[in-house]
Amino acid sequence: MSQAPPLVPAPELVRRNGVTFARESDDYRRARNALLAEEIELRRHIERVAEQRRALPAGPEVQGDYRFEGEHGAVDFAGLFGDKQTLVTYSYMFGPQRERPCPMCTSLLGAWNGEARDIQQRVALAVIARSPIERLLAFRKERGWNDLPLYQDINGQFSRDYYAIGDDGGDNPAFCVFTRRDGHIRLFWAGEMGMETADPGQDPRGAPDLMPIWTILDCVPEGRGGNWYPKLDYER
Repeated sequence: MSQAPPLVPAPELVRRNGVTFARESDDYRRARNALLAEEIELRRHIERVAEQRRALPAGPEVQGDYRFEGEHGAVDFAGLFGDKQTLVTYSYMFGPQRERPCPMCTSLLGAWNGEARDIQQRVALAVIARSPIERLLAFRKERGWNDLPLYQDINGQFSRDYYAIGDDGGDNPAFCVFTRRDGHIRLFWAGEMGMETADPGQDPRGAPDLMPIWTILDCVPEGRGGNWYPKLDYER
């Protein structure tokens, strides 16, 4: 097996970059080059983490009594895979006890809707919530989501087993990846970064962050804001 070529040190890549902008100061370029080196290292760290994730040993086999209702009728867990060998699930915080769904989940899924057809060329995708399927589909229509596959967790067993129900019976978001190989369905990987793993002054977040909005806001001087969150509706 051939080894990957050695990486060029980040400072050398910065020197090769050669980008300058009209009327920028020397102080700006020095600081920007230092930041660029960190951005290169971050990119490489993300790749290392993804490689480590792909190298996980076989996860636990899925054996629960999981039943779902989609827009085309009832389906079991294997049916969520369709013709794919990998399944990505997102547990949507929209249980029957809620008048409206979680705004943060909704913001995330609104972005995913634009990518859903592309994602499903590679893997299966299922957005799972505990509200009746009619309610989920009505909200999907309200938001103009055309491509997100929504499913009701009929008996709540999947949501309980994969941490989408809190100790108080409320909703938790959950992001999981499952595989179907050699006749076995297994959990491949699941997000495990919650309140217990959050850093001081930050809301719980995974890495990489699944929400494109935060990727954009992390690049602007205002940042994410200490107490700003997406809403379901905005005044026009």
